[in-house]
Amino acid sequence: MIRLGINVDHIATVRQARRAEVPDPVEVALLAEKAGADGITVHLREDRRHIQERDVELLRQRLRTKLNLEMAVTPAMVLFAEKLRPNDACFVPEKREELTTEGGLDVAAHRRKIRDAVRHLQGAGIRVSLFVDPEQVQIEASYEAGAHAVEIHTGMYCNAVGDERDKQLEAVVAAAKLAQSMGLEVHGGHGLNYENVLPVAEIPAIVELNIGHSIVARAVIVGIERAVREMKGLLNKAVGAQHAAPLPDKP
Repeated sequence: MIRLGINVDHIATVRQARRAEVPDPVEVALLAEKAGADGITVHLREDRRHIQERDVELLRQRLRTKLNLEMAVTPAMVLFAEKLRPNDACFVPEKREELTTEGGLDVAAHRRKIRDAVRHLQGAGIRVSLFVDPEQVQIEASYEAGAHAVEIHTGMYCNAVGDERDKQLEAVVAAAKLAQSMGLEVHGGHGLNYENVLPVAEIPAIVELNIGHSIVARAVIVGIERAVREMKGLLNKAVGAQHAAPLPDKP
């Protein structure tokens, strides 16, 4: 089984465009759960461009699955997470001028700071993952930082075409195998959609994918419950492919 986490940030993006009360990311998250989501992911950004503190607090109270809080490695966010106590927290890089997260966290360059933040949250009973590029040095640094999991940045694979896409997929596969061999739980996310998710979902080491924009975009057309069920169906198909019995040799 591979878990599907639904990121509802862009529901809040639509709401904040008008500073209105709707659409409500909490309501959408509950519908996503009903449709089979295994967890809900939100990124509480420093500039509060979409998700707000109240959204996160309500989700923590009302979700029946798990809440995964994406957050920058800052004292203010660590303090917020310690008080909120989400099930999972994922440290991600963050820049005010970016449209969305542009790359993985440089754990190797900031390992002491990240290790201290990981320890703080784990002390509060929170499972911590680190969002990293599919690079050996970052996987090894994540292990040394004491993380429970790594979420491998799949954006480079998603944005590539032709032979370059195959190359980027190989990098994700290698990083996932390395992380698994070190005892890290392996997640994946960023840029995944209904057209490109299967090759990533078929990687045996990956146990969770966090997907947001493509599902929210699909939900505009068909509704959030159908959009979630369609993506969940693709992940189930990938798991089936992993366990398919090999064809017998011809006599």
